[in-house]
Amino acid sequence: MIAGLIRWSINNRFLVLLATAFLVAWGIYSLRQTPVDALPDLSDVQVIIKTSFPGQAPQVVEDQVTYPLTTAMLSVPKAVTVRGYSFFGDSFVYIIFEDGTDLYWARSRVLEYLSQVAGQLPDSAKPALGPDATGVGWIYEYALVDRTGQNDLSQLRSLQDWFLKYELQTVPGVAEVATIGGMVRQYQVVVDPDKLRAFGIPLAKVKMAIQEGNQEAGGSVVEMGEAEYMVRATGYLQSLGDLSKIPLGVNENGTPVVLSDIAELRLGPQMRRGIAELDGEGEVVGGVIVMRWGENASKTIEAVKARLTELERSLPDGVEVVTTYDRSALIERAVETLEGKLIEEFLVVALVCAVFLFHLRSSAVVILSLPVGILTAFIVMHLQGLNANIMSLGGIAIAIGAMVDAAIVMIENVHKHIEREPLTHENRWRIMGEAASEVGPPLFFSLLIITLSFLPVFTLEAQEGRLFAPLAYTKTYAMAAAAGLSITLVPVLMGYFIRGKVTPEHKNPINRLLIAAYQPVIHGVIRFPKMTLVAGLLVLVVGLWPATKLGSEFMPPLDEGDLMYMPTTYPGVSIDKARELLQQTDRMIRTLPEVKSVFGKIGRAETATDPAPLTMIETVIRFKPREEWREGMTPEGLRAELDRIVKYPGLTNAWVMPIKTRIDMLATGIKTPVGIKVSGPDLTVIERIGKDLERVLANVPGTASVYSERVAGGRYIDVDIDRGRASRYGLNIRHVQDIVRTAIGGMNVTQTVEGLERYPVNLRYPQRVRDSVEQLQLLPIVTPQGARIALADVADVKVVDGPPIIKSENARLNGWSYVDITGRDLGSYVAEAQQTVGDLVDLPAGYSLAWSGQYEYMVRAKERLSLVGPVTLAIIVLLLYLNFRRFAEVAIIMGTLPMALIGGIWLLYLLDYDLSVAVGVGFIALAGVAVEIGVVMLVYLNQAIRQHMTTAESEGRALTLEDVRQAVIDGAVMRVRPIMMTVAAIIAGLLPIMLGGGTGSEVMRRIAAPMVGGMVSATILTLIVIPAMFLLWRTRSLENHTLEAKPGVSRG
Repeated sequence: MIAGLIRWSINNRFLVLLATAFLVAWGIYSLRQTPVDALPDLSDVQVIIKTSFPGQAPQVVEDQVTYPLTTAMLSVPKAVTVRGYSFFGDSFVYIIFEDGTDLYWARSRVLEYLSQVAGQLPDSAKPALGPDATGVGWIYEYALVDRTGQNDLSQLRSLQDWFLKYELQTVPGVAEVATIGGMVRQYQVVVDPDKLRAFGIPLAKVKMAIQEGNQEAGGSVVEMGEAEYMVRATGYLQSLGDLSKIPLGVNENGTPVVLSDIAELRLGPQMRRGIAELDGEGEVVGGVIVMRWGENASKTIEAVKARLTELERSLPDGVEVVTTYDRSALIERAVETLEGKLIEEFLVVALVCAVFLFHLRSSAVVILSLPVGILTAFIVMHLQGLNANIMSLGGIAIAIGAMVDAAIVMIENVHKHIEREPLTHENRWRIMGEAASEVGPPLFFSLLIITLSFLPVFTLEAQEGRLFAPLAYTKTYAMAAAAGLSITLVPVLMGYFIRGKVTPEHKNPINRLLIAAYQPVIHGVIRFPKMTLVAGLLVLVVGLWPATKLGSEFMPPLDEGDLMYMPTTYPGVSIDKARELLQQTDRMIRTLPEVKSVFGKIGRAETATDPAPLTMIETVIRFKPREEWREGMTPEGLRAELDRIVKYPGLTNAWVMPIKTRIDMLATGIKTPVGIKVSGPDLTVIERIGKDLERVLANVPGTASVYSERVAGGRYIDVDIDRGRASRYGLNIRHVQDIVRTAIGGMNVTQTVEGLERYPVNLRYPQRVRDSVEQLQLLPIVTPQGARIALADVADVKVVDGPPIIKSENARLNGWSYVDITGRDLGSYVAEAQQTVGDLVDLPAGYSLAWSGQYEYMVRAKERLSLVGPVTLAIIVLLLYLNFRRFAEVAIIMGTLPMALIGGIWLLYLLDYDLSVAVGVGFIALAGVAVEIGVVMLVYLNQAIRQHMTTAESEGRALTLEDVRQAVIDGAVMRVRPIMMTVAAIIAGLLPIMLGGGTGSEVMRRIAAPMVGGMVSATILTLIVIPAMFLLWRTRSLENHTLEAKPGVSRG
């Protein structure tokens, strides 16, 4: 069938060239339309419910909002994990779905279940879905700065909230524009409790009066003089003057009592849970562009920058927009690196062909067919909606060497035919057809094997699956395209380009050198085939020794260019202390000469995608271009120097990558390589277990730092209402709580409407009556009957410990421990740490430990690959059998496969790489190409034996042992050139990845290392072991045939 297809292609060469031209045009269009990003989107399909419950403590938020929501969301179809966070005044519920779930289907299911539970929530708790964005969504950040001092933080915040935010949200691809820091302007009604008592006005009446004094209404229409006039009654609060005139009633003299009589009215900042700071110079207002799920990051950033450039003209004098994080630089670096690598590989492969063949026109066949295969891969990528990133381009990069194998072997076979029969105009296409048909079918099957050998990568799940799927897809598509082109386009191109003087093989210096080196080896193999196999087995056993010395990790660290400083402080830090902490650490970081800008954030941005507590610092550090760094400075050196510069009591330094960390935190909640989640019913016990883990793990070798959250380490002032005492004054629990909520905490009772801007109106008591426990006990209350009492008359006020934040997973309370490791591989560290924790930490009944973070992914990937690996081998065996139709030849090739692993393992050991998913992918790719080398060798050995059989038949004699030996020499020695060309093309194609640097090179090098090392050992063993095994098999079959041919010998 394959031979027939080759002949059809040659006979219909105009159609083949026309189809190729169409394919190239379509490929170029697809290439231009393919979205570009730095990394694949590794985040889970997740839906976030954010509920604001202003002024409420974490325990109240957990009991009344988070717990009802998490329990309801456990029933959502395809939901895997439901994670709850209860902060001061906010609840976040993250519903993480199975891989492959459509995000918008997931959002509609969550809305459906949310509608069932929304009625059970408190009136002031308003749940809302977060944006249709993922962890990779934070693509661009900026700060609003006024260095002239004309605009304060509240004016900059108003500019961001009511102008820039809405303008930028209209940019295609933007899901949300989140604000960080600054100060929200607030109208503050500070009620004097003594005046309230003097006028006998309850606080509830003041609240109602403010709400009733801030309304507008319409009165339908009035007809006057044949025209309609719409009736409108104004009444919105628009200034402090409007607030001051709100009536509260009249006194006994009939004089009106207005709000200004009993309260001080002023403008001030709203309570905030997030601060932004730039370069250690002071607070700024920050903005985050959150990209919509599945959008093109590169185009979205370009559009945002263009819109910001337009909007800068509309900003007040002195205000400037400063870029603080820009992923487009990383995207450009990643794409430039891989584009450069692809061009280098292309040139190196072309050079290999030209050197080995000594014929430039023959090399042109390879040079022309290779881009067609790559463009075909881009067509399928575009149709499938995959974006171009370092992994998808990497798939093409590691395939280039193998893609040209078929063309190389076919061209070399044509050269052999030309040596026997010179080309003429009449015989050109016949020779091309014969030469291509001889080697075409096995080559097609070997390329098919390489294509299908990547099947295990498609079965990887979660983060590791999303990381390597683009690479697996593009490598598979590129190899499939190469397989298709090898039996259609390549024979046609050979017919057009292979002409002129072709250097005979025996005159080619490289070929003569190869034969001279290989001839003594093959003669030794033929003399001692059994000894050769024993030596091969010994090499295999000894070669596997380094495998016992290799560590394991989930993924090598990926250098994103920018860095994030992410320490954690102890709970209960005040907003003023948080601001001081942020500014001081930013200032320390800024002293490093390589740093371009430092943008610090502590607390939360105004978005559901940021569940950060006030104790979490996230500082984005942008570096200057590498050429401006000091001599010899590396990213690792910078991190070490930053660690030395930034020393602050109570802070544990953590230097992480922005994109990867954000994804990890949204996927598992853990920002370090290893995390331990302690689950149980009591937060106090969870905290005790966390402290035990800190103590125990600190002694495990390789622990850089270990920090357990103080889940019960917050500070509370409890107002414990005595129902009996309250009832004597006609007060219920609700009445007292209203006073606590409004007077102490301050409650937003309404909002002003000032054009398009909205600002809250807050009602509270003065600070002097609520700044200590003693003052709170004396807090004056006016009862409904007009009695004047203190808070201590109806409640006990005391300081207690409690949770600063409450985390839950699948409705079980959690406490998390973060473990950072150094100088040790992840797998062995966790194994020892688990043993140590099991021996030294006692868990009470009802409590459990779960190891999370990157370790979780590594275990899952290992399990999945161990299941799918054997299936892949079975597919390879089946394809080999379909090609050779004899199990003996299949066994010869599969027997050499373990030997290919040796070189890969040794190179990993010498480069000090740990085993990881990336290395696993490299070994999977190696299996395919190693099998291909074996197939090529067997094709040549079979060709040689057939020629000797034909010669023996023509001479009228049986095939002898000497004929078999000569056939092995002819097949191996005389065809060493195409085998070495194939190997050289694969290795040369991988060398630019192995030797190069740049963004993404950490992962790509670990994929290429097993392939390069394995190809070296596979080649040596292919040239030695396969001829030995082939000789033994053919000798045995010849002996059996001779026995059967003798008279009187039974056939059985």
